[in-house]
Amino acid sequence: MMTDKFMKVISANAAIIERKLGEKLDLIKADPDYKYFSTLEESMRYSLMAGGKRLRPCLSMEFARLFGGNVDAALDFGCSLEMIHTFSLIHDDMPCMDNDELRRGKPTNHIVYGESTALLAGDALIAHAFETLESQNVSDKQNLEAYKLLARCTGPVGMCAGQQIDLENEGKEIDIKTLETLHAKKTGALIRCACLLGCIASGKISGTQEYSDADEFASCIGLAFQIADDILDVTGDEEKLGKKCGSDEKEEKNTYVTLLGIEKAKELANSLCERAKNIIKKYPESDFLCELADYIIERDN
Repeated sequence: MMTDKFMKVISANAAIIERKLGEKLDLIKADPDYKYFSTLEESMRYSLMAGGKRLRPCLSMEFARLFGGNVDAALDFGCSLEMIHTFSLIHDDMPCMDNDELRRGKPTNHIVYGESTALLAGDALIAHAFETLESQNVSDKQNLEAYKLLARCTGPVGMCAGQQIDLENEGKEIDIKTLETLHAKKTGALIRCACLLGCIASGKISGTQEYSDADEFASCIGLAFQIADDILDVTGDEEKLGKKCGSDEKEEKNTYVTLLGIEKAKELANSLCERAKNIIKKYPESDFLCELADYIIERDN
């Protein structure tokens, strides 16, 4: 059970993130030719502003706060990351991928706007993420590090690689190492990126102990997050999830539940959560991040 303080921080951060995302989207409307492509911006906004936990930008903000960095810079970085996450959801829902009709309790983007516009909206979110990532609150070097990290975690050795591994192994039996690699990239890469963007906003770059600890923490909660998703696809409440359950089995996807069973999957998620907390709890004011690790495996949506 999460504490009231934890839930208040989650809610407060989410409200700040929503405002910043709206500001970033409003920049598109300033283009003098906006009326000719307004449907594209509407499609982008439909998915980006559909709510959700906003865990990734929240992680960026909280790691910046933990290490005494600039939280406003982490907010800029994290909101651009949220655009990348949203593009991946739009594309993942399309008929050529998972062919889902519901996302967060609403019709998916391609159902509302058609496949072509949904594809363009996802592409445009990638570009807009990088256009709006730069923060005025940190150095050029920190901004450059953020650009490089976001690109690497998104691209051909990051999330896109994970999606490709997933596609190539549908309907096939794979071992646990392949599954771990799949999800470390498909799901874990952006969670890892979120935590490390917060480090960069704090001036804690690769090679520092803080960066290394954040990286290990993120790797643990990233896999735990995916295991929790796999379990929810079997045991979750469709109304709370905002999408249909059982899609993994229908699509013949490899999951931690299909390979390990529900009980062993839960044990692994709990073990990863404890490992994550042990890594980060040595830092003062780390209570929120420890509680967030618990939240990731206890959530119901």
